[in-house]
Amino acid sequence: MIELRGITKSFGSLQVLKDIDLDIGHKEIVSIVGPSGAGKTTLLQIMGTLDKPDNGTLHIDRVDVERLNENELARFRNLHIGFVFQFHQLLPEFTALENVMIPAYIAGLKQKQAEARAHELLDFMGLADRATHKPNELSGGEKQRVAVARALVNHPAVVLADEPSGSLDTQNKAELHQLFFHLRDTFDQTFVIVTHDEELARLTDRTIHMVDGRIEQTTHPASQPQT
Repeated sequence: MIELRGITKSFGSLQVLKDIDLDIGHKEIVSIVGPSGAGKTTLLQIMGTLDKPDNGTLHIDRVDVERLNENELARFRNLHIGFVFQFHQLLPEFTALENVMIPAYIAGLKQKQAEARAHELLDFMGLADRATHKPNELSGGEKQRVAVARALVNHPAVVLADEPSGSLDTQNKAELHQLFFHLRDTFDQTFVIVTHDEELARLTDRTIHMVDGRIEQTTHPASQPQT
């Protein structure tokens, strides 16, 4: 599903990513962990086509994204990649339903179709009765579930999450973690999650450990017995 080869990235004299090779399979849930400054978020941004590497290649769902022009890349990102951020990034002036619908509008979906899809996802998230509420009327956990629904509205093949549970309390964090696996099993999506949360990392199919811009090791915590 995602294939990176020889990815490097520098900001000025600081080399943030150093010759990254990585394959992520269809329906796999992968966590990326490591200390601050290891390059985790930069790698996620490159996977999400929000930033470009200095060197190397990126294929998503067999598409060489480097060959796309800016307009093609923006459309590819909108249709094939969903994003979930730590602080949800909901637009405060819009309702939960309207926030979820925004990527569908950008994709050119008609209002009735976009609204039906957004209602379907909010219902799936247990938020059917919160559709007309604005973000300041929602709890932290509800906001993040709205953000997840927004990420899913265009049926993306890949969902990228950057510290998605970092601002949540223990109960909402656990519910969000389980939601990712439920979504994978229901919609057949691939998830890549940058996290400092050890509990979430232990649940994933595979954990990529990064140090100083390199992949130091890969573990498979979900297949190991918990002690």
